[in-house]
Amino acid sequence: MTVYRSRCIGYLEPVADLFVKIGITPNQISLIALACGVLCAIMFYLGAFIVGSLALLASAVLDLIDGSVARKTGAHTNFGAVFDWIVDKYIDALALLGVGLSGMTIVSRLYPVSPVADFAVVACAIIGSLMNTFIKPVVYAEIGYREKVGGKIDDPLEGVGFFGRPETLLFLIGGGITGYIWVSVIIIAVCTNLSALQRIIYLYKTLP
Repeated sequence: MTVYRSRCIGYLEPVADLFVKIGITPNQISLIALACGVLCAIMFYLGAFIVGSLALLASAVLDLIDGSVARKTGAHTNFGAVFDWIVDKYIDALALLGVGLSGMTIVSRLYPVSPVADFAVVACAIIGSLMNTFIKPVVYAEIGYREKVGGKIDDPLEGVGFFGRPETLLFLIGGGITGYIWVSVIIIAVCTNLSALQRIIYLYKTLP
């Protein structure tokens, strides 16, 4: 899904123009996105998965817009780039944690086991989501990639990994709307960790 990012951003240009006209900064947009993520987590916790999914969708849209606003206003800053990463990971973790605290059974729907297993799946999804992303800044720090293209660091992992944040959000939103949030979390738990492993293997083979 990452390959469609630029196309999605193109569709959202009018919204970005509106934010520019109003005078909302990229960091303020990130804060609004975080607020939507918190709302998503609360709604998931309360079992209002459709409302939570819509809040998560709004958060994802805002995450696409903040870069466009930064480009249009020349407001690219190092802090803004770091803050955007931090906000993204808070949103992902909060959304998944909201599912885990909701009482919505995951493993128990497939096999009658302890409820602890349900939270273990959510924990694996949170760990996979964080580690799949965490690998990239480690590469930046250790290898020294600093050149930015379109406000983002150009690195060898950009096209590596079959399941990233866009896929995680897509499955969470789709699962929440369709009523299969527990299936989505299982898929995220498996695929994010496999994607992280894919990146590790790639680095092992390519780095000296």
